[in-house]
Amino acid sequence: MESILFSGGKVFDGLGAMADGLGVLVEEGKIATVAPAGQFEGFSGERFDTAGLTLLPGLIDCHVHLCSGGEANPRGAMRELLDSQITLRALKHAQNTLRGGFTAVRDCGGKDFLEFAVRDAIKDGTFEGPTIRAVGKMICMTGGHGNYIGRVADGVEDVIKAVREQIHAGCDQVKIMATGGVMTPGVNPEDAHFSAEEMAAGIAEGHRFNKKSASHAQGTAGILNAVLGGVDSIEHGIFLDDRTCEEMLKRGTYLVATMAAINRILANAGNGIPDYVIEKSNRVAERHRASVRMFYQAGGKLAMGTDAGTPFNIHGENSEELEYLVELGIKPVDALIAATSHAAELLELEAGRIAEGAPADLLVVAGDPTQDITAASRRENHRAVFKNGVRVV
Repeated sequence: MESILFSGGKVFDGLGAMADGLGVLVEEGKIATVAPAGQFEGFSGERFDTAGLTLLPGLIDCHVHLCSGGEANPRGAMRELLDSQITLRALKHAQNTLRGGFTAVRDCGGKDFLEFAVRDAIKDGTFEGPTIRAVGKMICMTGGHGNYIGRVADGVEDVIKAVREQIHAGCDQVKIMATGGVMTPGVNPEDAHFSAEEMAAGIAEGHRFNKKSASHAQGTAGILNAVLGGVDSIEHGIFLDDRTCEEMLKRGTYLVATMAAINRILANAGNGIPDYVIEKSNRVAERHRASVRMFYQAGGKLAMGTDAGTPFNIHGENSEELEYLVELGIKPVDALIAATSHAAELLELEAGRIAEGAPADLLVVAGDPTQDITAASRRENHRAVFKNGVRVV
């Protein structure tokens, strides 16, 4: 693998610092040296001129569903496909996501572990794609959110068994459904589903085997059950309140806001999305925005996620989430941190920062995204994506 030197423009390190005049040397798929550009005089290898551009870490999406394709009714669409078709589509979705500037994702619930095959084929180099962390089957109660595709469990012992099944299948992290949700008929986002005891037991069992846990948690009571149970990230967090924010800050719990999910549902109402989905999205949309804004203003840690795969939430368009965050009053630099170093920390990745020894997962954009987030959020401003030092075509 040949070396490549990036120099001439700005460098955003993923931790909050923007610098001019640096050179970033990549060797053997890793960042070998970050130093003043003058130190690289006489370098005879490949050069990438970043004049007028910004080099930043590849973006990371902490919440996608690779087996779904953003159809108006993903649940109905999946029923019409063979497992082989779903697997091939999941690979296509992963590759589209990489081309959109995302060098890593967390799949937050697939179908019968089909997405594991995609993860593994990318990891071993059979196919090009982003690094994938996968939770396997979402763990939910009888009749709970995601029950049509998840692992249904009831009671502490069954929840523990369900977590063990995901670990045995090869999950990277665990996802437990604390509340109802928008996309499942007959359930309410406001309602807590698993009890506090069930949540705590499932989270603890995952942690016992060094698996971080994510929780779909929208209603206040369910969010609190997950946070007090030790969950590592709250997904969505629609009905946060002062108590839940306080407990999350105390524990360092991440919020993965997924603003794209409801934004894109409401932007496409009338295009075949089930009526119950539209009704619930309208009911929770403004509260969701207020909750994310409150959490950010309180100093909470955000990790970026989109829920890509939900209606009209297209794999490859993930970067628009950055714009949705900034629209809430989040500073561009903080939105970028959420999509780089914070996301990498949550997913236990060495990527997400431009530092010596880190993987050369990189994105080059036109302009300065810390001043104008559209430099990173809009694909027309992307100039190049690199995965392990190799340019993505």
